[in-house]
Amino acid sequence: MKNVHRFFVGAFIAFITFSGFAQTATKWKTLKGEITLYMANDLGRNGYYDQKPIAELMGTMAEEIGPECVIAAGDVHHFEGVRSVNDPLWMTNYELIYSHPELMIDWFPVLGNHEYRGDTQAVLDYTNVSRRWVMPARYYTRTFEEKGTTVRIVWIDTAPLIDKYRNDTETYPDACKQNMRQQLEWLDTTLKNAKEDWVIVVGHHPVYAQTPKDDSERLDMQKRVDPILRKYGNVDIYACGHIHNFQHIRIPGSPIDYIVNSAGSLSRKVQPEEGTVFCSAEPGFSVISVDKKELRFSMIDKNGKVLHTVTRTK
Repeated sequence: MKNVHRFFVGAFIAFITFSGFAQTATKWKTLKGEITLYMANDLGRNGYYDQKPIAELMGTMAEEIGPECVIAAGDVHHFEGVRSVNDPLWMTNYELIYSHPELMIDWFPVLGNHEYRGDTQAVLDYTNVSRRWVMPARYYTRTFEEKGTTVRIVWIDTAPLIDKYRNDTETYPDACKQNMRQQLEWLDTTLKNAKEDWVIVVGHHPVYAQTPKDDSERLDMQKRVDPILRKYGNVDIYACGHIHNFQHIRIPGSPIDYIVNSAGSLSRKVQPEEGTVFCSAEPGFSVISVDKKELRFSMIDKNGKVLHTVTRTK
């Protein structure tokens, strides 16, 4: 009799689990757009904290929505970056963690402050080692198009735009070597010529965010980057990482949605401040869904729940 009882209990639990997954999978399918992209950042914890389960979740969800690529917004490698393309961290932080078959898609990264603690050129050179690691330059742009819908993603290299990193030549030796003016001129020209339906700019550091980190980081971004983002009126979203939590911020006088994407491993506390539309200390990643008339940026927690969606319409 006990065995029969255990069978029915086990069958009931399996049914509930399957039903829950079926409901979740159905919800996930609503995230799919004409163009669907992932965004993940602040990953590199050798699989610890929530990195491995979030990586598995990204793969499982990808089975339902088929993202075209992963936008990797910096700090794939904590804590001292990498020393070469053969550094073991490439295996323990990346290759062996994001191993789901559905994640064997293009990853488009930018450098974070932790990459700048190591050999940044090795991060670019890994493009020649891994088929899915695609980093043509420190800052670059790419247009995605499907059935007449277009979105331009603009990746920028933020550490060299912040004096804190440029001046600390011992900790961040490569930051001061980069031509800040040249990058800002490139960003201006790129946005001036951007005619796509939607434009998203991605960097590692925030322009606006609630954070205990140095105010100088955001002030430098507000002084040097934000005026260019606003200049042509065509930037829909500025998305970043660095703070290890989810934030959606709107600033009076700016048409841009400023988004902080949470860490894909270790998250941190957050609280609302002036301009905060939404914030959460949950770890996770985001799904960008692009249609001709609607752009959605959905924040996903470690359990696959949609916490908040930034929606822009035309």
